[in-house]
Amino acid sequence: MASDKASNSNPKVAEAEKLVKKADKLTKLSFTKWFPDWTAATPLYEQAANAFKLAKMPEAAKIAYEKAATGQERSSSPWSAGKHLESAGGLARELGNFDEVIDLYKRASELYVQCGKVQPAADALDKGARAVEDVKPDAAVRMYIDACALLEEDGRDQMAFDSYRSAASIYIKLNRYEDAATVFLRWGQAADKCKAVQSQCKAYLSAIIVYLFADNFNLADASYNDCSQMDSFFKSDQNHCAVQLLSAYRQGRPDEIKHVVSTSSVIPHLDHMVIRLAKQLPSGKVTAIVDETGHNELDEDDLR
Repeated sequence: MASDKASNSNPKVAEAEKLVKKADKLTKLSFTKWFPDWTAATPLYEQAANAFKLAKMPEAAKIAYEKAATGQERSSSPWSAGKHLESAGGLARELGNFDEVIDLYKRASELYVQCGKVQPAADALDKGARAVEDVKPDAAVRMYIDACALLEEDGRDQMAFDSYRSAASIYIKLNRYEDAATVFLRWGQAADKCKAVQSQCKAYLSAIIVYLFADNFNLADASYNDCSQMDSFFKSDQNHCAVQLLSAYRQGRPDEIKHVVSTSSVIPHLDHMVIRLAKQLPSGKVTAIVDETGHNELDEDDLR
């Protein structure tokens, strides 16, 4: 990458620097200049930003895009301001300034919301999250979930599915399985609202599998009891798979757990990250669960 201390022998760079100086002069207040002229300055910043970017000078380009965004915002053009902030966010990612990346994409999203563009607002959060998820996973998850919230509030629940998937994937990579299961449950609720039955059932089964992989049978069982209240899930093949898995765990039969996973017709259609966990079940020691009388809670008929 060329340094932002690129030689002024490049005429386009020299011209861009002149444009910035001229624009700065137009926006700087003085005793004789009481009001900044953003209308005249903004296109100068935009030209300079594009020139710096082409010249591989990301720091200078980022600053110019931010100033151009300020100009567009002052001119009541939040859409154009948001686009400039996204450009600045991409350059901040290139520079490794991840806190800036988060801030710039969030600000872009807020501007899109101002002009009623919910989908671009959510997309901006998704872009920012993808840019930082390897180095700031917690911040990335929050951005993905915020994107989901924006879409759901606007009645676009189905458009949130990819963001939920990305958030769950991060949690699984971090071995935060219970958090991942919670995301799957929220995904299932969103799918229920927009009548996306297959996605709903897959999400609920995924949550149960993730809880089981985390060796938390109680949460898996409680989630199953809640999800099975939904008629669409109760009648599904995914529900049948969940029943078989939970029954095998109650019986304390690791071989049966493996058999359920290997012969299931629905597990192979889940997201690959969940399939990978399912193939490793049981992940811990499996002990039969007995009731207060000392008998197994389920008999053999429950496994059929």
